[in-house]
Amino acid sequence: MKQTFRPRIPQSMLAAAVAAAALAAGGAAHAATLAQIRHSGHVRIAVANEIPYGYIDMNGHARGAGPDVAAQVMKQLGVKKIDWVTASFGSLIPGLKAGRYDMVAAEMAILPQRCQQVLFSEPNSSYGEGLLVPKGNPKKLHSYEAFAKGNGKVAIMAGADQLEMMQALGIPDARIVTISNNADAISTVSTGRADAYAATGLTVVQLAGKSKKVQAAKPFTDPVIKGTPARSWGGFAFAQNSGDLRDAVNAQLAKFKKTPAWGKIMSRYGFTANDDKQSFAKTTAQLCKG
Repeated sequence: MKQTFRPRIPQSMLAAAVAAAALAAGGAAHAATLAQIRHSGHVRIAVANEIPYGYIDMNGHARGAGPDVAAQVMKQLGVKKIDWVTASFGSLIPGLKAGRYDMVAAEMAILPQRCQQVLFSEPNSSYGEGLLVPKGNPKKLHSYEAFAKGNGKVAIMAGADQLEMMQALGIPDARIVTISNNADAISTVSTGRADAYAATGLTVVQLAGKSKKVQAAKPFTDPVIKGTPARSWGGFAFAQNSGDLRDAVNAQLAKFKKTPAWGKIMSRYGFTANDDKQSFAKTTAQLCKG
């Protein structure tokens, strides 16, 4: 019987071919593994168009504390190309779980309920709260707690952790107005649909600078949740089966945060020296535990 000769394929080449095929076939349904990302040389990273955390500028370039740091981390990992994906904030976790991208760089707050759905890197940032109000602050709003006592309405972005804060403060659902993204906040507040917009302090300052019809509430008192002033820690998010990618990012992030370049990025987007210091104050394990 004649035998057909089949050349032996080296295991390294076979593994690479399998990884590439899996990425091509399953890109729409599965997050890529670290091996696949390194082999292909590119990674898909999502942002929510939320200044200054992660957004796409007028020239189509990804900007913000998340994207700038993520780009450096990927460079350190040897990944040369990043495919940036935009999604509404509330769609980031569902999209990550569905495999539409491999990583989220939106400085998403690390919270116990989110830790049950996705993996988080160690914190990259820390930030406090703020309140966007109409020019002149006619209702004299200076805290989230004000909405638990009065009849005013406060707007929040869908999927944002301000909802949990409002609920913890006992603010009725009838006084909460949900909007799809930060871009709607100015019109929501200036037209009276809501009396204020609750968001992180950095977001509020950015929004206030875009219109003379609104301003940041000053002074503003951070909400106290279960006896502790509210502060968030933002990190990169990954699918539950992307532990190897998360671990690799963590290793490079830890190195980069020790350099002056990291501090320059954070300062560029409005983070203070105290924000930078606070970013080291909590671990992801602590934040996921609550």
